[in-house]
Amino acid sequence: MEQSRARIAAQGLGLATISYDSTAVLKAFAERQHIEYPLLSDPDSQVIRAYGIFNTTVDKDSFAYGIPYPGTYLLDASGVVVAKYFEDDYKVRDTAESILFRRFGLTPAPRGTVEAKHLKLTTSGGAEALRPNQRVTLAVDVELPPKVHVYAPGVSGYIPISLKLAESPAFKADPIVFPASKTLRLEAIQETVPVFEGNFRLLATVTLAGQQQLEPLLDAQREITVSGELRYQACDDRQCFVPESVPVKWTLRVLPFDRTRAPEAVRHK
Repeated sequence: MEQSRARIAAQGLGLATISYDSTAVLKAFAERQHIEYPLLSDPDSQVIRAYGIFNTTVDKDSFAYGIPYPGTYLLDASGVVVAKYFEDDYKVRDTAESILFRRFGLTPAPRGTVEAKHLKLTTSGGAEALRPNQRVTLAVDVELPPKVHVYAPGVSGYIPISLKLAESPAFKADPIVFPASKTLRLEAIQETVPVFEGNFRLLATVTLAGQQQLEPLLDAQREITVSGELRYQACDDRQCFVPESVPVKWTLRVLPFDRTRAPEAVRHK
């Protein structure tokens, strides 16, 4: 959240987190991690219970009793929840960058550009440091020249555009998200087909593995590579071209969890 604080504010949004920790524990954590947005204390878990996210799987004798199922709420100016981001596995969390990406279309800085046959590709997403089990959204922006299209998923008899990520034990990939396609009547082939024209974006969300599984896969810079292949068949008003494949990749930096305990005098007992 701290990494995305400025970009969140630029959208006119406020930012705060809430936990069952005391103000003393939160102050120690904020100072250690250089966090500048508000960390709110809910020591009796009253707000956590009111939102129905109290973690009932934690033993009452555990120091962690009172924690919530982790997630993110998006509220409007009236305090009404308009979106929420929770996962079935309490260890899995969306990054703020990913939420800004999927909810607002707020594109991070480009990671790379490829001039391919009949189109231009720009990759983005995943530039901020991650933690194990986090979900991050990666993107491929496609730019087509005028009067050129590519076939969309659902086309019959032609090669639809696709983005396939290489399998890796470092992450699990969700299905690729495509924008709405356009139905076009192509006089050259006398057919009506689904296509993409102009500029459009493909989204790939991946969930990193847990720390124990991920650590052996990181390089000396604590990075992993997500690689993939974009395949497409482009056509213009007169002809369809040979299908093409273009390699794409993102380098993700993964930091270890901060397991430093708060000063003993203020810890949960």
